[in-house]
Amino acid sequence: MQAAPKDIRICFVGESFVNGTGDSEYLGWTGRVCQGLARRDLVVTHYNLGIRGETSAELLLRWQRECDRRLPANCDNRIVFSFGTNDTTIRDGKRRVEIPASLQHTRTILTTAKSNYSVMMISPGATLDPEQNARTQALSHQFAQLCAELDIPYLDVLSPLSQSPVWMAEVAAGDGAHPDSGGYAEYARLIETWDAWNTWFDS
Repeated sequence: MQAAPKDIRICFVGESFVNGTGDSEYLGWTGRVCQGLARRDLVVTHYNLGIRGETSAELLLRWQRECDRRLPANCDNRIVFSFGTNDTTIRDGKRRVEIPASLQHTRTILTTAKSNYSVMMISPGATLDPEQNARTQALSHQFAQLCAELDIPYLDVLSPLSQSPVWMAEVAAGDGAHPDSGGYAEYARLIETWDAWNTWFDS
């Protein structure tokens, strides 16, 4: 008798890039990677918990309550975090969240999440502002080091997306930060060709 497929639940937690802002198909990258999992005959419940404009400080206050409600103990539960751009945004002449605070918030989030769930982290995408991208890339590099310390897979998509003609053209045609469906398809492809993503589901 064939075993029933695993009931996989995934919460995608972050800000506007997780939300899929700008995508006229309303899938973003999270919907597309879950479509890819469905093509592998995996049974996935997909929760998009992206809120536009949020920083790590705001995510720290809400992520656990929202994920715990959606990830019952009898399921194969996973969380993908992706944030950082809003932390590095300049408002009233200063960063919304300084680097030490960003790292502390992220350490607390990831350490707590890993104690209960299987966890991954992915960087945000690139914007049209090179100075913003440089600040976010510097933070992403430190996120990568933190994730290595915590033994959590981390993927930098900001670097390749900043060199992607499709992503950057759609960002330029939009609001300067978010692409349309072609850009999010590029984002999803980077994740779907990531070894850690694929081995996460092989078992």
